[in-house]
Amino acid sequence: MRPLSLKVTVGAEDAERCNQGFTVAAAAAAAGAEVSLWLTGEAAWFGVPGRAEAFDLPLATPLADLRDLVLATGRVTVCTQCAARRGITEDDVLPGVRIAGAAVWAEEVLAEGVQALVY
Repeated sequence: MRPLSLKVTVGAEDAERCNQGFTVAAAAAAAGAEVSLWLTGEAAWFGVPGRAEAFDLPLATPLADLRDLVLATGRVTVCTQCAARRGITEDDVLPGVRIAGAAVWAEEVLAEGVQALVY
């Protein structure tokens, strides 16, 4: 099974697309794939405690549960520029969540066999 690097670029303003990205990441992680979930744009907030817990989409698995599954088995990253624009620092994010930039994502997705998806 090849690694998956998935970027979610939206938050509650596009709840279905946001949730779909988290769902795919969590499903891949549950299937045993190496998953790296990148949170960019408004999705950057979901790396901060309490934000995913407040997200609500009827008939969808809670976003915090999906995020936590990926975090337990893979990696969750908040975009550096997105974090800075929102005043999010390393001290603000959940334990295990890192802040990194585009060069790190580019290196990750250009690695041998990686599947990259953007939502």
